[in-house]
Amino acid sequence: MPTVFVHGFPETPEIWEPLLAEIERIAPARPAPIRLSPPGFGAPLPTGFGATVGDYRDWLIDELERFAEPVDLVGHDWGGAHTLNAVMARPDLVRSWASDVIGLFDPDYVWHEFALSQQEPPSTGPDPAVPFGPDLAVRVARLVELGMGEPVARRVAVGQDEAMGRAAHSLYRSAAQPVMAELGRNLERAAQRPGLALLATEDRFVGTVAQRCRAARRAGAVTATLGGLGHWWMTQDPGRGAQVLTDFWDSLDR
Repeated sequence: MPTVFVHGFPETPEIWEPLLAEIERIAPARPAPIRLSPPGFGAPLPTGFGATVGDYRDWLIDELERFAEPVDLVGHDWGGAHTLNAVMARPDLVRSWASDVIGLFDPDYVWHEFALSQQEPPSTGPDPAVPFGPDLAVRVARLVELGMGEPVARRVAVGQDEAMGRAAHSLYRSAAQPVMAELGRNLERAAQRPGLALLATEDRFVGTVAQRCRAARRAGAVTATLGGLGHWWMTQDPGRGAQVLTDFWDSLDR
């Protein structure tokens, strides 16, 4: 059963490296995981690609259609939102799904400060091309300050370029409320496939605990609480994240 990982902003596929190493260690018989990089986030941003919520949903659906069988899909940050949007539209493409941002689809969710800054009128918002600045050392320091493990932060920061800034700016603007709340009206469709809501208790970007639990129930998902971990739980305690995921997949095999 293919296992597919999708990341978000401001990330590149290197964000998964500690977690995937742990999964390989505790479940060596599983097929090698596949990392998909959304356009602009560690992959080229094609000319004419709109980089909207709908565009990334369609991109992920197109990628999943290439597999000969349904996959176990794991999404983090915007990758977690793309995961849910794709599953709501095409549940036949997955055997299971996991997301750590299900709270974004709760009707009461309020975007975090960075997202709101990107959604301001262009004349008042920050430069979308360099949201984390042009200096590599500054970018690394900012990621570490926000909770990303430093070794991973150094690799991720190298991939933060102008294309990522443009893609993120478009993506956040396309998702200004009430867009996410309206997408969340279809959350029950995700229950057509087994789901796992990863709840890192110290993640301040993806809604309150109550919002995440409420959305998980609507999506028919099992909730796994990662106590004491933040937004980049996969770099803070990759062993715990790997165990939660492999336990979930094992439960589907039984």
